[in-house]
Amino acid sequence: MKKRYDVVIVGGGMVGASLAAALIPASNRLGLDIAVIEAFPMPAAGSLSYQPSYDSRATALAYGSRMIYQEMGIWDTLKTHLCPITDIHVSDKGQFGAARLKAADENVPALGYVVENQWLGRVLMDRIQQPEAKRIDLICPAEVTRVEYGSELMTLRLQSEGESHELTSQLVVMADGGRSQLRQQMGIGYRQQSYQQHAVIANISPEQDHRQVAYERFTDTGPMAFLPLEGEAGKHRMGLVWTVPDSQIDEVMGLSDEDFIERLQQRFGYRVGRILKVGERHSYPLQLSVADEQVRRGLVVLGNAAHALHPIAGQGYNLALRGAATLAETLIRAAERGESLGNLELLSAFHEQVRGDQQKTIGFSDQTMKLFSNPDPLLAFGRSAGLQLLDLCPMAKTVFARSAMGLDSPAPDLK
Repeated sequence: MKKRYDVVIVGGGMVGASLAAALIPASNRLGLDIAVIEAFPMPAAGSLSYQPSYDSRATALAYGSRMIYQEMGIWDTLKTHLCPITDIHVSDKGQFGAARLKAADENVPALGYVVENQWLGRVLMDRIQQPEAKRIDLICPAEVTRVEYGSELMTLRLQSEGESHELTSQLVVMADGGRSQLRQQMGIGYRQQSYQQHAVIANISPEQDHRQVAYERFTDTGPMAFLPLEGEAGKHRMGLVWTVPDSQIDEVMGLSDEDFIERLQQRFGYRVGRILKVGERHSYPLQLSVADEQVRRGLVVLGNAAHALHPIAGQGYNLALRGAATLAETLIRAAERGESLGNLELLSAFHEQVRGDQQKTIGFSDQTMKLFSNPDPLLAFGRSAGLQLLDLCPMAKTVFARSAMGLDSPAPDLK
């Protein structure tokens, strides 16, 4: 642990670790010292042996996220344990409209991928502990208790294994999640809107092979998604994200596995045959949350600490990853010019660069959820007709698919 760093990343989750991994080549070339502070113990370097667990939680990666991870140099390792999405089927329960997106139509190998969080985290942590990442210090388990402004540098106070430490840095990146205590301590407010819904998360085994198809099914109580997963012990697996009104969540979570499967089958249908098994269920409340400030002098708020959105269309992590990659590119170019990495003008320019992407992605998720959760018959007919028109118009489908894949903005240059 050094006393002074150029960048300190608070939070070693997927967003914080991705930012650190993106900065590895530049840290060596430009002499940047970087610290990643994480509250939980992390696996040792080289511990990549991995056996998928039936109940592992997973994240949908857009095709654009693949390109970012290729730029970071981890894609070849990451792809050994994930499932491509070659087709997406979108439907509205009880209505005639449906849209189908195909990777072959867009000339890409996959529209996206589903990766288990544990595997993604392990690959990222291994990357930032390799000898090549010699200028990156992983400080864990440790907790940042305070961040203060100095005349030129930021000061961080932390506790690690019962001892107090003090560090300084040009830039502090807060990537410590949606319940960030540091965000509150720094007096950064946020706007929050409850959807009065919960997401029920579980893995299921369908009777039929998913054939790398992802399903988005809108119902009168909210959307549900079936995501293809890597198989486990000879079983087909899919990840379920089921939006349930707050008034029904206790009932749904209290159902036996047999009754849960029956209810789920009624809502989704038989596109993958009968559902044979459901794993451990989890739930969490759904809300839109956006930090009032995402940059200050010497400070950037990133990932869920900056914005949390509805899981519809699976865009939350991809938006956060694009932000991390854009921040990495911004810092690399600034370091090449010899600028301070905590300069407010620099960080404001970064925020301006990502703000449009955030507004578009958050707005799409928010408005789509509200549109498809509205029971009004005229709206139901209109959105069903819209899905059918989308399916029949190749040009509109391509525009929609490229946006969903994160390909409507240039990939960052991390060299």
